[in-house]
Amino acid sequence: MAETNSNKKAQSLETIVTHTGRHPEKHWGYVNTPVYRGSTIVFPTLDSLESTEPRFDYGRTGNPSSAAVEECISELEGAAGTVLAPSGLAAISLALMTVLGSGDDVLITDSAYQPTRRVSDGVLTRMGISVRYFDPRAGASLERLLTDKTRAIFVESPGSLTFEIQDLAAIVALAEARGIAVIVDNSWATPIFHNPLALGADIVVHAGTKMFVGHSDTMFGTASANEKWFRQLKDTHLRLGLCASPDDCFLAARGLRTLALRMREHSARSTELAAWLEGQPGVRRVIHPALPSHPDHALFKRDFRGAGSVFSILLEPKPRAALAAMVDGFELFGMGWSWGGYESLCLPITPGKARSAVAWDEPGPMLRIHTGLEGPDDLKGDLAAALERYRAA
Repeated sequence: MAETNSNKKAQSLETIVTHTGRHPEKHWGYVNTPVYRGSTIVFPTLDSLESTEPRFDYGRTGNPSSAAVEECISELEGAAGTVLAPSGLAAISLALMTVLGSGDDVLITDSAYQPTRRVSDGVLTRMGISVRYFDPRAGASLERLLTDKTRAIFVESPGSLTFEIQDLAAIVALAEARGIAVIVDNSWATPIFHNPLALGADIVVHAGTKMFVGHSDTMFGTASANEKWFRQLKDTHLRLGLCASPDDCFLAARGLRTLALRMREHSARSTELAAWLEGQPGVRRVIHPALPSHPDHALFKRDFRGAGSVFSILLEPKPRAALAAMVDGFELFGMGWSWGGYESLCLPITPGKARSAVAWDEPGPMLRIHTGLEGPDDLKGDLAAALERYRAA
């Protein structure tokens, strides 16, 4: 559970992801930190056994494989420290349980990742915590929902289905004045393009399965906190018995080394593809925060340095058979519930089923697109053929 070195000279993001967390001198010169598999750690003396803060004492509490990832992510996030979890949802659950207790109230953006809603509605409520959802575009007007029991505000900016950008500065201003913790899911932009802790958030979480890993082969989550909350986060992590496997940590470290380069490519390609789709017959609306047509584009430009790989499109209304004809014939795009890998995905979605504060009643089928690393013209060709099938069905 690594903590940052505040005396370290500021470096570029590319340099941080390339070097931070790697210590070849400690591992016989190996460039990458090896996989440390194990549960039991033996101690040579009674003094070392009774040490109050041994570097490593048991497999569940960390090893060099996990420490390498924690160190890199803490540096990227500008965090006091980072802990690792076996999935993004585990990291989200950890963050919520760190700041909430029985009788507390939490406000969650209505555009949140559906598993966030499931753990909130199905577990937090059972623990005696009040869960309420708010309009993702509430901003300063969120003040009217705050009560003396509100202890946390959960932000996902943008939401991974409908892509509203939340006014984090306005939310933080409300929260700071009342001692409310602000948790941000930053999986879409990653710290390469967005730094919630620098904007005043308290805890930032990632479905590391996605952009951090980048190869669609590992389940992984991270939670990073500021000085105020890291000790509590670390303690809750320990008490819940959460840990990421050494093999998954190794794969996450591998992915992090290319994160800055991959994010630039994903950003450029997703924005290019989204702009192209705006002019295609059959496409009624493209929802991508980097496009000037997005209602929150000004907030995006203010708070983000680039875009994620994922955006949504709305098609002109047609029967399900037309949608099936479109997606069943893809050559390059796959259909899958995740995103963040090198391969492109195009998934039919129904965000209206996961809204409660603000209805989502946009007509027409909706698709979420993850822009992978294939050639942009090849992706356009696959989508053009798919849209032609859709119109003809």
